[in-house]
Amino acid sequence: MMKKKSVSARKASLVLFLCQMISALDVPLDLSQPPTITQQSPKDYIVDPRENIVIQCEAKGKPPPSFSWTRNGTHFDIDKDAQVTMKPNSGTLVINIMNGGKAEAYEGVYQCTARNERGAAVSNNIVIRPSRSPLWTKEKLEPNHVREGDSLVLHCRPPVGLPPPIIFWMDNAFQRLPQSERVSQGLNGDLYFSNVQPEDTREDYICYARFNHTQTIQQKQPISVKVFSMDSLNDTIAANLSDTDIFGAKPVTERQPVLLTPTGSTSTKVELRGNVLLLECIAAGLPTPVIRWIKEGGELPANRTFFENFKKTLKIIDVSEADSGNYKCIARNRLGSAHHVISVTVKAAPYWITAPRNLVLSPGEDGTLICRANGNPKPDISWLANGVPIAIAPEDPSRKVDGDTIIFSHVQERSSAVYQCNASNEYGYLLANAFVNVLAEPPRILTPANKLYQVIADSPALLDCAYFGSPKPEIEWFKGVKGSILRGNEYVFHDNGTLEIPVAQKDSTGTYTCVARNELGKIQNEVHLEVKDPTMIIKQPEYKVIQRYGQASFECVIKHDSTLLPTIIWLKDNAELPDDERFLVGKDNLTIMNVTDKDDGTYTCIVNTTLDSVSASAVLTVVAAPPTPAIIYARPNPPFDLELTGQLERSVELSWIPGDENNSPITNFVIEYEDGLHEPGVWHYQTEVPGTQTTVQLKLSPYVNYSFRVIAVNEIGRSQPSEPSEQYLTKSANPDENPSNVQGIGSEPDNLVITWESLKGFQSNGPGLQYKVSWRQKDVDDEWTSVIVANVSKYIVSGTPTFVPYEIKVQALNDLGYAPEPSEVIGHSGEDLPMVAPGNVQVHVINSTLAKVHWDTVPLKTVRGHLQGYKVYYWKVQSLSRRSRRHVEKKILTFRGNKTFGMLPGLEPYSSYKLNVRVVNGKGEGPASPDKLFKTPEGVPSSPSFLRITNPTLDSLTLEWGSPTHPNGVLTSYILKFQPINNTHELGPLVEIRIPANESSLILKNLNYSTRYKFYFNAQTSVGSGSQITEEAITIMDEAMASRQVDIATQGWFIGLMCAVALLILILLIVCFIRRNKGGKYPVKEKEDAHADPEIQPMKEDDGTFGEYRSLESDAEDHKPLKKGSRTPSDRTVKKEDSDDSLVDYGEGVNGQFNEDGSFIGQYSGKKEKEPAEGNESSEAPSPVNAMNSFV
Repeated sequence: MMKKKSVSARKASLVLFLCQMISALDVPLDLSQPPTITQQSPKDYIVDPRENIVIQCEAKGKPPPSFSWTRNGTHFDIDKDAQVTMKPNSGTLVINIMNGGKAEAYEGVYQCTARNERGAAVSNNIVIRPSRSPLWTKEKLEPNHVREGDSLVLHCRPPVGLPPPIIFWMDNAFQRLPQSERVSQGLNGDLYFSNVQPEDTREDYICYARFNHTQTIQQKQPISVKVFSMDSLNDTIAANLSDTDIFGAKPVTERQPVLLTPTGSTSTKVELRGNVLLLECIAAGLPTPVIRWIKEGGELPANRTFFENFKKTLKIIDVSEADSGNYKCIARNRLGSAHHVISVTVKAAPYWITAPRNLVLSPGEDGTLICRANGNPKPDISWLANGVPIAIAPEDPSRKVDGDTIIFSHVQERSSAVYQCNASNEYGYLLANAFVNVLAEPPRILTPANKLYQVIADSPALLDCAYFGSPKPEIEWFKGVKGSILRGNEYVFHDNGTLEIPVAQKDSTGTYTCVARNELGKIQNEVHLEVKDPTMIIKQPEYKVIQRYGQASFECVIKHDSTLLPTIIWLKDNAELPDDERFLVGKDNLTIMNVTDKDDGTYTCIVNTTLDSVSASAVLTVVAAPPTPAIIYARPNPPFDLELTGQLERSVELSWIPGDENNSPITNFVIEYEDGLHEPGVWHYQTEVPGTQTTVQLKLSPYVNYSFRVIAVNEIGRSQPSEPSEQYLTKSANPDENPSNVQGIGSEPDNLVITWESLKGFQSNGPGLQYKVSWRQKDVDDEWTSVIVANVSKYIVSGTPTFVPYEIKVQALNDLGYAPEPSEVIGHSGEDLPMVAPGNVQVHVINSTLAKVHWDTVPLKTVRGHLQGYKVYYWKVQSLSRRSRRHVEKKILTFRGNKTFGMLPGLEPYSSYKLNVRVVNGKGEGPASPDKLFKTPEGVPSSPSFLRITNPTLDSLTLEWGSPTHPNGVLTSYILKFQPINNTHELGPLVEIRIPANESSLILKNLNYSTRYKFYFNAQTSVGSGSQITEEAITIMDEAMASRQVDIATQGWFIGLMCAVALLILILLIVCFIRRNKGGKYPVKEKEDAHADPEIQPMKEDDGTFGEYRSLESDAEDHKPLKKGSRTPSDRTVKKEDSDDSLVDYGEGVNGQFNEDGSFIGQYSGKKEKEPAEGNESSEAPSPVNAMNSFV
């Protein structure tokens, strides 16, 4: 198995580049710029009162900024406080607490301002609070005397600290008290007992509070708990009152659940977006209740929901507004249940939608600062300029404030400033600085010159061109010294100047030039790209089975780029090889001498270069020599003498005697059962026990006629089953469970189909199994409608409104009674077709083959079903270059979910299209939007349909051609290039001719006689050149020589010679046939028998067919040389390549779909292009001249 590791490294570098791409353009530090805050302390800063307080504030700018501070809204003069200093060249404050200062004296709200001549930036409001870890108040704690089975709460009530302490319970020996479903700690730190047991009696229940900031732990006084049972209480009262029958001999009374926390039936909880939501329910009861959580009217969020503290705490991480709702906890034991509903509201402190970003403008330019935030409630947006509210800031005629946007028009140098956006609501605030820097700077390229990039073939190449200028420069890339500007789908141009070659090939190697230009100047920079061959393991290590003390050898032969230096590392079980002289590492192999059992494992060969890494692994298994004499191992014999004892309603004890283990110890016994009442003859798995155990207590279900059998298992396999035990019929009872997988889905607009999975026979617990089906319209009906059915798993409710939610439950019952109350599920009545079409359909044409369509979502109430997505129907109306209509073939793309846009790929350039959009639900499609007409721009044409060369003379050739099948625009011209080819297939100088688009033939004159020429021909539109076709042709020799060259095949003497040869061969074959029939051997036959040719495949004896047959034509195809001088077919016509691209669907209508950002996922599908013959080049046709030359 071989792994390639370079892929992940390449992906990581690509992500890094993309992250750089989206960052704001940085101003070089040698240019004037307003201050930027680079580092600051957190908004809520809790400090250790025993250490110096450090309040950070760092900023950059040109000239370097000066710093000042405010405290509680007023200027903080640090020069007047000997305990406060500011770090040099920084705004960071250091408050000296360790030399006599008190942290409490410096509590407050601090804000830093960094200022230079271009503006002022401000930090967040930093709230400084020293941490506190107060002592417990002294209190007198009375012992807790509790009756066995009762509930108990031990209160912790820790002192209020900053930040709040971490609570835990321990004993005098500093051991944590064990917790379980019965005993657990609540979120408030109290210790809850659902019911107390005698073992809970102790005198050292101690609550501890750990304050992390001060690294201190505070301890509450020990709490004493004494649990008394009814028997001990009776003995005490009898001894004192001489009456032994006061309480009687009653056992501990079982109790149904009661919630200890929270109290009441409902409560509320408010949590902030992005925080962790913690909900808690702890219940008392005997037996100990089990807690279950549900969300009313919805599901608990997948992947974000966790249960803690034995399911008493529901934890939902990263909450959002969608998590608001009612959460119900249900505490249940066999006596009943209790529940509590917590109404959760998720609010949100402000969070950014679009944070303002720095603007670099040149004089006279326009720009905008945008500050958009959201929250719950919606935050208020306010602007400041250089730390001053913008309403009272100095006037700037170029500035206009429009809500969350500042618009700048015709800025001048005096417009430079730092603007602050503040978004706040009752739960918090956001503050962002963004400067406007007015500069006039020619372009500069920040990437080092002649930087070398090296990549592996078929991987992405990213060439950097970091730049700066004002106005923002335009970036262009060129390849080679005099190369043309790079364009096309094979390149990706990023906003930060980076050129990406998604799949670099060997011919991508070369010098690339990046040019940056604006109205103030132009600059360029060269970088170099080298594309290396990938490293491969051409002979991998193979799986080995070696006897002990033998020798094992693994090979690892590699192939790599000659300019890369590989290193080979061997690992054993993903760790270094043992330091043992038995392990010999060669150039391309690993040898292990005298292998032992510890050498067993996986051996991996890893090949590393500076650019990639590959690995391959193989397993070495060390075996012992076969033992002599061999011991016979076999499966065990079946157990026997099965016996049932201790029969109860829900349990029975089974015992057996093991059979012979046959030299392999029995590892376990498997117990199976048969239900003779419901499924006679079918055996089911019950349980299994270790091989040392011969009895087992089995749990039973009601209303089942049990038989049991036992199977013994050892390392060899399973024994035959034992003989069945005697039968045991259990008594009937109420069902223990309800049907599963209850669903409600309408099949028609006016019905609701309720389905469920029926109980199995033994789950019925008794005769007369039926189902009580109940439903009510959610948030409309208070009463349930119910019906009892039997022997079905579906019920249809008719006459329902279209697509409304219903609460549904299905309860099992039998002749003895009902199952426990079932849980409710939410279903929907049937869907109907959507009512309205999407509106405001807009089309944005991106390029000649791709368009983006936008639409407005339809109101959900008009969807009348589950919104599945939108379908876009589009079709070509006509080609703008031909003005000819053709059969309209509509294409469909489906976009899942509540999308508002989609991409239309595979369009034909220079064409007119129409489209419409429809909404889709589970029932089908809604009405179509009005047809929208759009047109695609021109593209490059396909290759000319043919190129034919005729009428060769001494110094001229006639060229004829056909126009491109797909012009993809208005043809502007044809480009003809040609060059001579000598006898060694070397190419001469290249000549280029531009031909008007309305021409279809050309006579080339002044050519050399008897010379072969190669022609390259393509068409052009205003967009660029299309693909080219090639052809070769020869001018004739001088006419005297041509007249002497005749076709041999037409000469009489040649025809007579060929006939004589054919007649001789026929006579020879007849003689051989006669001699063979007589049984004689002729010399040729003897030589064949003596020296059989291995290349001659004999006739297969089994079916009488011949061996492999290969025609000369196919053989020639397999061994065709690939060289420059390959020729065209004899008809002198180059057939155009199939260039009708198949539709690359971005949606799901054909074969793929789009992500939300329009990126394509899925399979490219469509017509497969025909294979070109010899790479579009042609082979030379046979001619009389060549035939004559072959005899020279």
